[in-house]
Amino acid sequence: MPSVTHDDAPLLADLLPWSVAPPRLGRGWPTGPDEASLKARWDALVKAEGPDREALLEPTRSRTLHSAVGQLPGQSTGTEKLIRATGPCADPVRVLHAPFDEQWLIPDHRLIDAARPELWRVADEHQIFAVEATAVPDASGPLLLATSRLALFRPGRVRPLYRRPGGAEPNLAPGLLEHLGARLGRPVAAVDVLAWSLATVRHSPCGHAVPLTEDTELWAHGVELGRRLLWLMRRNGDRPKLPGGRRPYVRAPLPSRPVTLHYDRDEETLHLDEGRVSPVPPEAWDYEVDGVRVLEQWFTARTTEPEPGTLAAIRPAAWPQTWTSELLELITVLALLAELRPRQEELTVTAPVTATELRGAGVLPVPEAARKPASVLDHHEEGPEGQFALI
Repeated sequence: MPSVTHDDAPLLADLLPWSVAPPRLGRGWPTGPDEASLKARWDALVKAEGPDREALLEPTRSRTLHSAVGQLPGQSTGTEKLIRATGPCADPVRVLHAPFDEQWLIPDHRLIDAARPELWRVADEHQIFAVEATAVPDASGPLLLATSRLALFRPGRVRPLYRRPGGAEPNLAPGLLEHLGARLGRPVAAVDVLAWSLATVRHSPCGHAVPLTEDTELWAHGVELGRRLLWLMRRNGDRPKLPGGRRPYVRAPLPSRPVTLHYDRDEETLHLDEGRVSPVPPEAWDYEVDGVRVLEQWFTARTTEPEPGTLAAIRPAAWPQTWTSELLELITVLALLAELRPRQEELTVTAPVTATELRGAGVLPVPEAARKPASVLDHHEEGPEGQFALI
């Protein structure tokens, strides 16, 4: 974490004031690492009848076969009760199931206990979600992640960068961009604030804090570093590459269904049973979020044996080639993120723009309206049983 020369840094919760708890599924089977399995699970559900369909759903207090709920914003799904559901499922969408683990989700409101529709309303190609990680004692992992996908993992809050679709109305303390722009003598964009936050966020007794600065050169350096972090975390666009021409690749073929994962630090090799991937830098293997190794968590999500007879038991018969490609890219991303950590730790924030200063300028405290979702008055959504609602 960066060094600071003061203890009056504003809190992330004040800089990006509107936040939402991550969606809560209530059942695991509507998500998975491959799209085809989700469609097969849905088919199995709608082909079952009576008690069998109810058991497969895994009902909760919030969702049963008789729950009446509307469509998720931006999604085209049936709105009849699940007891009468037929036909194919909605096209699965990509979500961030765990840190750096993109999976698929059936975007059907009838399958999700707490879907957080307010997040779905602002999820588009312009949106960036900042997701808080837990401050684990003595851990070196990031305190803040950024993603273009809806994040499902808990317990951290999700803070959209924009309050409306199309990248409209930044989710920032009102007046913050103008105040920073005046102090720095240059325009400041919303994504600059997020990038700076990724590079400098630190833990404080009151939560995640973001030390700001009026030093123009320091600000430019921190934003450049944060934009690199942002690009690696979002993983869209050009594929990242390790410097010096190094790249991880499969040295020995992966088995059809690996069950063990082992890392050889001396050889920089990742063993998936008898399969081998190298080179895997130690920094990639050691990369943690919330005190959990990312690579181990990613592997476990694809290899843990589900309970027989459940919909989760419908999964690929063999390890897909796409998972191998995702693994190689993930290793690269984690290694590059780890390489940036020393630069973050060396970044000393001077010439601070303090929380006291922001209060004096009227930027803080944040008005309560800024902590609530924006109204989307022109957005039509289908309600339960085909009724339409004006949101």
